[in-house]
Amino acid sequence: MKNLIPKTYAEALEMLNNDNLRILAGGTDLMIQNRSWSNMLPDFKTGTILIFNLEELKYMVQEEHFLHIGSGMTLEDIKDNELTPKLLVDALKIMASPAIRNMATIGGNIGNASPAGDSLPVLYVLNALVVLESVEAMRDVPIHDFIIGPGKKTIKQNEIIKEIKIPTNNLTIVKFDKIGGRKADAISKISFAGAAHVKNNIIQDFRVAFGAVGPTVVRKYDLESHLVGLTLDDVSLNIKEILSEYGKYIRPIDDQRSNKEYRKEVALNLLESFILSL
Repeated sequence: MKNLIPKTYAEALEMLNNDNLRILAGGTDLMIQNRSWSNMLPDFKTGTILIFNLEELKYMVQEEHFLHIGSGMTLEDIKDNELTPKLLVDALKIMASPAIRNMATIGGNIGNASPAGDSLPVLYVLNALVVLESVEAMRDVPIHDFIIGPGKKTIKQNEIIKEIKIPTNNLTIVKFDKIGGRKADAISKISFAGAAHVKNNIIQDFRVAFGAVGPTVVRKYDLESHLVGLTLDDVSLNIKEILSEYGKYIRPIDDQRSNKEYRKEVALNLLESFILSL
């Protein structure tokens, strides 16, 4: 079994094109998923390619219309960067522990495609694009099209997540919250990201996303569009109807961390709190 360490990004693309390899960055998810018996090496079923050392994937650049975040950026470095949107900073502050954040990468958190991934509701709300590259081409995929199920992505075997592109926005009200066994260093029972822009008491933009309440992050663009153009008073008067509509799409499951009734109730409570805070 091959375990490769490319010296350059170009070399990594060539290696992926020539072999069926599992991409390994910080390893904070994959090492656990493939753990073996005590004191034994992780049991990967295919060869691996380690990209954590590639400096070409560690960057953050603001251009006119997009913020570009290299997939090799650690969560801690993103949290501390002055270019990072406040909503993402707020999520990263209570995500995992400092030790894990110094190893875990944004590309790995997206690539893991867990519905409980704390960065994902934020990236959904920010309309993030996942930039995929192979030796053949580069393409942008909206994050909601990239992740299609738990652990399932629309990525080809020879592609790598090169960067995440976040469009410039005018979101003036943002909120991230998570419910877990602990506020940090715990897998979320529920996570919530909300963002809005209100001007002259009228909603100009409204976005919310929920994590860990379905097979993928839940964001309903059609329900959001119904709120745009309404006054805050109109929204408050119709809060029960809004919660009822969202409740149709929040379908959590029972597992060892929580039960579905609790998850749904808390998710709707978080939505109500966000709306009433506008």
